[in-house]
Amino acid sequence: MSLDACLTLVERADPDRFAAIRALPEDVLAKLLPILAFNIEVSRAPWVTQEAMIAEMRLQWWRDVLEEIAEGKPVRAHEVSSPLVDALTPDLARQLDLLVAARRWDIYSDPFENVGHQDEYLRDTGGVLMWVMAASLGGRNQDAIRHFGMAVGAAGFLKAMPALQAAGKSPVLGDLSGKQSLADRAMAWLHHAQSARRDIDAVATPALLTGWWARPILTGHQSGDQQTIERATNPSEFQRRARLAKLGLLGWWR
Repeated sequence: MSLDACLTLVERADPDRFAAIRALPEDVLAKLLPILAFNIEVSRAPWVTQEAMIAEMRLQWWRDVLEEIAEGKPVRAHEVSSPLVDALTPDLARQLDLLVAARRWDIYSDPFENVGHQDEYLRDTGGVLMWVMAASLGGRNQDAIRHFGMAVGAAGFLKAMPALQAAGKSPVLGDLSGKQSLADRAMAWLHHAQSARRDIDAVATPALLTGWWARPILTGHQSGDQQTIERATNPSEFQRRARLAKLGLLGWWR
């Protein structure tokens, strides 16, 4: 099936990740685009309605899709679910189910119970997403890739914090100190992945490059400087291209 629908969705809804993959070969895009489009559909589900039951049903619909893929059954028709079949192994479909289950937190206004709960959410969202993308391309070293994905997820969380707070969510524990604590933990995850970079297959690089924007955001929140945070959160097109060019040349961990 054509990837056009997935490409359009990712380009519009996730421009930061799209910028990292738009020039990739078609066989790589055939893996990454359906996974990223799936992530968009799932992340949207809790926000398109104020009715918790409807949001739960939307998430369950995607869990059912993943179950069908995992069990080799015919998959219900959808512009994202159809190409997703060819992007996932049964095991990776089961992995993505963790991501959908974690997104149930987004439906409600309850804060995280503690730091461990927040980190678990990032493990099952950002960590799982990065691992599934990398594994779909043949990547290994699951531990390092998951830690990198957690760092990217934390950066995305910090980036989205104003919108989350406006929606009545409590995305961090505390205020400024909570942001800096999250940034510190995420930078440690990034460094953990970086220390294992020689053991990460080059074939996984396209997936890892989708987190190109994470380090500047984490660095900004570690410093607490609003101008640094603003530049990292809203880079100019020149800054975006320059960073992607640097990472493409020197490595995803920079």
